[in-house]
Amino acid sequence: MKQEQDELMYDDDAAVDFIYNWLDKDDRKELTRDDIEYVMDVIYDYYESKGLIDDDAAEEASIDEEDMFNYIVKAAKKDGVNLSEELIDQILEGEYQYGVSIGIYSEEA
Repeated sequence: MKQEQDELMYDDDAAVDFIYNWLDKDDRKELTRDDIEYVMDVIYDYYESKGLIDDDAAEEASIDEEDMFNYIVKAAKKDGVNLSEELIDQILEGEYQYGVSIGIYSEEA
């Protein structure tokens, strides 16, 4: 039941808007909303490749952030998407902050 609530709360369009507005002005000048959507899509691909997206799973999963970051960097290079590692890292942090803001991620101690 909690997962269904989380899925209903997580809005991809709202996440992209949140991330874009969360980034500082200089970072926003270097990317587009399409860039953020691309990273979000690759995040979902990563979750799927690791078996973290499962309709029957209701427990919290632990994400290897470094592994996910490397997966995204490699995918961007392969797909010819020109995003620096710094921008990818900022997008990931913005996505995390969006999740915290809607209550699906908890702040790390």
